[in-house]
Amino acid sequence: MEKGLTMSCVLVVVAFLAMVHVSVSVPFVVFPEIGTQCSDAPNANFTQLLSNLSSSPGFCIEIGEGNPIGASWLIPLTQQAEVACDKVTQMEELSQGYNIVGRAQGSLVARGLIEFCEGGPPVHNYISLAGPHAGTADLLRCNTSGLICDIANGIGKENPYSDFVQDNLAPSGYFKNPKNVTGYLKDCQYLPKLNNERPYERNTTYKDRFASLQNLVFVLFENDTVIVPKESSWFGFYPDGDLTHVLPVQETKLYIEDWIGLKALVVAGKVQFVNVTGDHLIMADEDLVKYVVPLLQDQQSAAPRLNRKTKEPLHP
Repeated sequence: MEKGLTMSCVLVVVAFLAMVHVSVSVPFVVFPEIGTQCSDAPNANFTQLLSNLSSSPGFCIEIGEGNPIGASWLIPLTQQAEVACDKVTQMEELSQGYNIVGRAQGSLVARGLIEFCEGGPPVHNYISLAGPHAGTADLLRCNTSGLICDIANGIGKENPYSDFVQDNLAPSGYFKNPKNVTGYLKDCQYLPKLNNERPYERNTTYKDRFASLQNLVFVLFENDTVIVPKESSWFGFYPDGDLTHVLPVQETKLYIEDWIGLKALVVAGKVQFVNVTGDHLIMADEDLVKYVVPLLQDQQSAAPRLNRKTKEPLHP
């Protein structure tokens, strides 16, 4: 009698648990912008603020060991994405999946991680703040002395698609000259691959990985003068041969022909294109709360519960 009662209680508990969705705390990672490191107050405070607001554990990930600021300038983005893949794969906290917040160049490192990383933990939501997704038509200005600025301001602008510059100046990997698209497609090492722009080597795996994301937010900063044009944060860019007019994302070939799955995500209602006032990466707390925090908060498990025999979804 007692044994039967105990078994009945167990069955009731199991049935109850099968009827409820499990709330999970999904961690997130932040990839900082070029020329910064995770210990800098803006990045440390930003990660902590998002963690406080979302009640989700947050981690800042930088690429270079010992000199992350120099590494962000000098290590080519293909290699930065590989390092990012290794780091997130080794983090036990991320093994069940995580969300990403990318800041400017960090957004491109993050997208390389999403598209290129083999065997890494799943990425659920992706938030890009001022990411130059369609490229930048102006190499980032460098105002200090030393090798980095010599490359950026000198050789980089004279011959940005040379092997030397591509191998030693990270921003050259997403520099897109509308008046030299042939050179860009041929010799730029990172962005043409990331955006599946080369018709002779489009990779459906990259597209499938990007299109598998659950939610995406692309934030454009209205007064941004660092990303040229600022609409690149929404995948908008200059037409070939033109440095005056900007094509909105919906009029670009990347979107129309859906090279990376962006159009499919938009049609599915998974993408927000957000415009905020402010200069490059200067985002008001109320905008963070409105557009960023909801994608980082605890959420119900997205995986449907299936009948073990029929494989059909179970309903409460």
